[in-house]
Amino acid sequence: MAEARLQGKKVAVLATDGFEQVELTKPVEALKQAGAQVEIVAPKGGEIQGYNHHDKGDTVPVDRELAQANPADYDAIVLPGGVINPDQLRLEPKAIEFVRSFAHEGKPIAAICHGPWTLINAEAVQGKTMTSWPSLQADLKNAGAQWVDQEVVVDDGLVTSRKPDDLPAFCAKMIEEFAEGRHDRHGQA
Repeated sequence: MAEARLQGKKVAVLATDGFEQVELTKPVEALKQAGAQVEIVAPKGGEIQGYNHHDKGDTVPVDRELAQANPADYDAIVLPGGVINPDQLRLEPKAIEFVRSFAHEGKPIAAICHGPWTLINAEAVQGKTMTSWPSLQADLKNAGAQWVDQEVVVDDGLVTSRKPDDLPAFCAKMIEEFAEGRHDRHGQA
């Protein structure tokens, strides 16, 4: 039964102001439909501001402030894109440590569009085959990843996609990887 595939799994969605709206809302919807408990984790409480490309979108309530979030409480993490969101998260040492702990523990990670920027700062891309928004190609290569232009790429529990159009494939692979759970080699150089 597909609805219960992630029953008992708790997933963090790490985001801040400037996230690409559909890159947060569609994965959250897919995760909940698969039975996961989902928490929006952000550096600040209250609400965070979404964007539809360059225009302001809706706000989303924050379930847990990053300062109170323990990575050990989660089975997997989602990193939505948008240009502003991951660029801001890269400047948050707590956000980098939070993401790094998922990589070191071999927990599944799903990142779309500009989301992999945060993975670069968390030193979690070395030796990985990944995709992203095209402008991150050089950044990922310089950080030791092999960048490919594909709808969705899975490498040892790390799921990446390029853009909102890739969301159906991204969500399907995300659920598959999150259902599998930890990967022993994920995050190890």
